[in-house]
Amino acid sequence: MKRTLLFGLVGMITLIGASPSQTADKTKSEQAFDRLTSLKGEWNGEPDGVKTTLIYTVTADGSVLMEQCRPEGGPEMITMFTVDGDHLIATHYCAAKNQPQMITSAITDAQKPLVFSIARITGLKSPGDFHNTGLTLTLEDTGHLTQIWTYESKGKKGTNTFHFTRTR
Repeated sequence: MKRTLLFGLVGMITLIGASPSQTADKTKSEQAFDRLTSLKGEWNGEPDGVKTTLIYTVTADGSVLMEQCRPEGGPEMITMFTVDGDHLIATHYCAAKNQPQMITSAITDAQKPLVFSIARITGLKSPGDFHNTGLTLTLEDTGHLTQIWTYESKGKKGTNTFHFTRTR
């Protein structure tokens, strides 16, 4: 009886002690992705005067964060975020019917804003067509998010800044 109790106690201590080290064993990119998944839920904003809802869902057994962007009166767009080695990837399924894949540089600080730059694009009919070229995500606090999207269209570059507030 004492031996069973001792082994049980040792097993519990080992399990409890292992939990913090599992977090410490995560790479910086995994830590940044964990921070990104804290967006899970619903967010509202009015980019360019258009009421827009963002819905974040963690899917694929926790390996992907899906953002559904639903502008009022406009087509929905999807962005999928995932870890790839020491960086993160965002693939944006745009209403312009192209799919820019953007990537961060190697993550060295999981708390900094995430800056994605275009790596490649699919679905682009001509180089002059509108397409996003970058995204910066800043989680200001648990209830406020800023997205800065860069784009190119007909040889001209531009930037759009969007602010969102958590609603649930």
